[in-house]
Amino acid sequence: MELLMAPLQGFTEANVRNAFEESFGGIAEYYTPFIRLEKGQFRNKDLKDADPANNRVGHLIPQIIAADEDEAVRLVEKVAEWGYREVDINMGCPFLPMVRKGRGAGILPHPDKVAQVLSVTDRYPEIQFSVKMRLGWDSAEESLVLLDLLNELPLRQITLHPRLGIQQYKGTCMSEAFSRFYELCRKPLVYNGDISSLSALQELETKFPRIKGVMIGRGLLTTPWLAAEYQEQKPWTSDRKRTAFRNFHQKLLSAYTEKIEGGEQQLLGKMVSFWEYLLANEDRKCLKKIRKAKNLSTYCQAVNELIAGLH
Repeated sequence: MELLMAPLQGFTEANVRNAFEESFGGIAEYYTPFIRLEKGQFRNKDLKDADPANNRVGHLIPQIIAADEDEAVRLVEKVAEWGYREVDINMGCPFLPMVRKGRGAGILPHPDKVAQVLSVTDRYPEIQFSVKMRLGWDSAEESLVLLDLLNELPLRQITLHPRLGIQQYKGTCMSEAFSRFYELCRKPLVYNGDISSLSALQELETKFPRIKGVMIGRGLLTTPWLAAEYQEQKPWTSDRKRTAFRNFHQKLLSAYTEKIEGGEQQLLGKMVSFWEYLLANEDRKCLKKIRKAKNLSTYCQAVNELIAGLH
């Protein structure tokens, strides 16, 4: 079973992906946070993040988000200019500004619009397409309605997050609804949602033996050695965790020190932002010190204290 790193806006950027692969590994595929059009234009931030020149991971797949065929065509042609021959299409983002524009999970109640966006799979036969989606916007039946279309399209795989869009990231995953989709889906299927432990991965593999893989987002930031532990089928030692995370954090700090030109406070703000999820289950007092740090010196002291306490 393959493990994939989910795209998380503001978190799994190129610098994070690069540092993660070099420090932890265990990931078969990395995905960019979705590339989108804003007022008809590409965002420079998205383009820089997906540019192969800024990425050192072994297997990177750009993700796009579109409301109609025209948007999808422009986005596909843009990433194809870089030589990408795999593209993931986001039909799961629950962020309301995207949903209101008919993108992400907002497209799921509209099979005709889904078909328009996914027409690029026939238009560009040289590119392998995949879809990342939710069960629906406000009903799990929406994904089942789409299954006939999805099963007939030349999709490389489908990644399903078993929540509704209206749930955002709250509430529990809908396991029974995922099971129904799993039984009827004829495409390679990837599970995504609330996986953060080795036991959870093993349980999922037992329950869904035909599953191709698991896409993990927040769980890889909370427990960054998880993918490697799964591949090796044994827990990491405390020393190995400390060494790997220290290496990861130093690479991340160095990369953003070089990238950010707005001074110490801007750099500090960027680094602290990652700690919404980074090692979120570790010592609460240390995490609070990190999140409340007023300067880089205090921040680094708190990070080193947390790393020293990893077990």
